[in-house]
Amino acid sequence: MANRSIARMGLDEAVVRLFAARKIHNAKDALGLTEMELMELLDMPMDSFEAALARINKSVCPPFKTVLSIVQMRSKNEVAMGHLSTTLKLLDDALCGGIPFGVITELVGPPGIGKTQLCLTLSIQTVIPTSFGGLGGSVVYIDTERKFSTTRMMQIGSHKYPGIFCNEASVREIAQRMMILTPTSAPELVESLQKLQSIIPEDNVKLLVIDSIATLLEGDNEDEIFERQELLGKQASLLKYLAESWRLPVVVTNHVRASGTYEGYGDGESELWVALGTAWAHAVNIRLVLEVREGRRCIRIAKCPVSPAIAMPFLVTSYGMEIDGNEFWQVSEQDVMAVYRNYDGDDDEEIIRFN
Repeated sequence: MANRSIARMGLDEAVVRLFAARKIHNAKDALGLTEMELMELLDMPMDSFEAALARINKSVCPPFKTVLSIVQMRSKNEVAMGHLSTTLKLLDDALCGGIPFGVITELVGPPGIGKTQLCLTLSIQTVIPTSFGGLGGSVVYIDTERKFSTTRMMQIGSHKYPGIFCNEASVREIAQRMMILTPTSAPELVESLQKLQSIIPEDNVKLLVIDSIATLLEGDNEDEIFERQELLGKQASLLKYLAESWRLPVVVTNHVRASGTYEGYGDGESELWVALGTAWAHAVNIRLVLEVREGRRCIRIAKCPVSPAIAMPFLVTSYGMEIDGNEFWQVSEQDVMAVYRNYDGDDDEEIIRFN
């Protein structure tokens, strides 16, 4: 709520311009000042000032809701907005339709396991027309690792939807709906997320991807730990605000670190440290872990309010990702245990142990 834009609060346009001229862009900027400081800064009639301040306060402190009204509203939103299909039927069925709108979904796994492949597939599903099962919208793809491949995306698209990708005009239109951002620092990423508040409605954005959320926050300098945590907190807050405000599916990838007897993405007894720690883990609504079990790549639902903990094998092919067979494994508490502890004296690592 603190990051809610002044321009989206229903204020008179002249008042919005005045706030912008004084570099007050969101509720936090306005309410971070005392009433006297804000009044002196804006220098506007008292009645207009009081009305604007009341509107801002109401925006960040909405009236209470009953449990029944919340359930009814969520049900209505889910029916109206639905899910974004992963094109993996077993996974879509387990998630009750696919990647839900309005939440943050995290893809966790080691390098090369298939996280980016799934991101590219979801991007294609977003930009293709609704007549082909897509969303007919645009994608904002934030590529912090500089590994977005137009060639790979075209390969996946041409195999999945040859009727669309063989048409030059259609390909050109689809390409225009893919917006790639490449921030080089965590503050720049925060700035990019803030700007999306105006881009999302203007460009009909229906998917936000960050690949990867951890890249710009990595570092061994202990003096920068608190700064990194503050930036991570801002990123998490903005992502949740964008997802919930626009009913937008937000998909992010995250790194893991290996320890112990870990070999080959999870074979044998091993430990994986998921980057960014417990605070970030609580900000994520759905966590999908990509790993290798018994020599096969698998995708496991590690956190989801509507699905049991199950794992299913998959293959990376010219079609992107495909489920390997029709089987899935029920994952018991004894099979996967998640705990939290310090790592190298730093409380920003979550550990997941596979037995």
